[in-house]
Amino acid sequence: MTVLDTTKALLRDLIAFPTISTDSNLAMIEFLASQLRDAGARVEVLKDAGGTKANLFATLGPEVDGGILLSGHSDVVPVADQDWTTAPFEMVEREGRLYGRGTCDMKGFIAAAVAMAPVYAGQVRDRPVHFAFTHDEEVGCFGAQALAAVLRARGLRPGVAIIGEPTMMRVIEGHKGCYEYSTHFTGLEGHGSGPDRGVNAVEYAVRYVARLLDLKEELKARAPARSRFDPPWTTINTGALVGGVAHNVIPGKARVDWEMRPVQPGDAEFVKAGLHAFCAHTLLPAMRALTPDADIVTEVIGEVDGLIPADENEARDIFLGLTGANRAEIVAFGTEAGIFQSLGLSAVVCGPGSIEQAHKPDEFLAVDQLAECLAMLSRLGDRLAA
Repeated sequence: MTVLDTTKALLRDLIAFPTISTDSNLAMIEFLASQLRDAGARVEVLKDAGGTKANLFATLGPEVDGGILLSGHSDVVPVADQDWTTAPFEMVEREGRLYGRGTCDMKGFIAAAVAMAPVYAGQVRDRPVHFAFTHDEEVGCFGAQALAAVLRARGLRPGVAIIGEPTMMRVIEGHKGCYEYSTHFTGLEGHGSGPDRGVNAVEYAVRYVARLLDLKEELKARAPARSRFDPPWTTINTGALVGGVAHNVIPGKARVDWEMRPVQPGDAEFVKAGLHAFCAHTLLPAMRALTPDADIVTEVIGEVDGLIPADENEARDIFLGLTGANRAEIVAFGTEAGIFQSLGLSAVVCGPGSIEQAHKPDEFLAVDQLAECLAMLSRLGDRLAA
């Protein structure tokens, strides 16, 4: 059996675990832990506070800093209300493609990394290889943030990280961050015939959105001079404004769902400071003039740092050499790479498949992409042995 055959068999097993972010990933993590233990790795399963989700961290080689980290997330997006022509949690191979939820995003890379573990076990010398498989990437990268905290507390610092999100095997050295929020407004309900006797939460939410729109324009002037992102500035998007129960009722509750994608860390603080000042000095005094219980509370859904392109990046240099690419690129979608970069690692994103297939019905991974990934990982093994 070839390594490609082994990888496809592993991927078939992984697809059969329906690890939608709302559900547990423990069965898949325990399966992967067993595979890596059989390859000789030291394996830890790190459960979350609820005990229903877990990260896996495993190591081949010495317990020293400077290792190479192969990272992927175990969770997948839902399949509800999608029109699949195959069973989403049964991998189907057809015409050079592997169909199933998570094939490209991103169980294909995980299967390839685990298939290479027995090979690496005989190749690793003074530089360890780590495997990091996390939970809840699709809903806020909570698993990677928890794992980063563990590594930071232990003082363990790998040197290089590759996050195997689908990039068609292009080496990615930068992407924007993704900060998501829900801002909740509490006003005072009343009859629509007396609008001055109530505090209309929806109207204050609209004013909040208007301030978001102003900040959205102001961010354009803050774009870094040589920004390679498209667009080159930090963006803001208002995803939803929810509130009200009837035409003739002053709404007492409203919610604004919004996000920003920073190109540089200072932009996030610029936006948050602007909104805080607007609420504290303009909106809340007007709301509380009628009811002291009026309030505006912003719930943090997730704050995931971007991957900042760096002049010196060992990960970029290694994987450009392993893939034969001439240059590293940047992408719009977010990953866990920035979390690992915050630990002091150099990081890139590079994996099999196309992001255009992710999250869609009939998600697939081309077999030749999986083979290309295995070839890169095999060359990594040769480098470790040398």
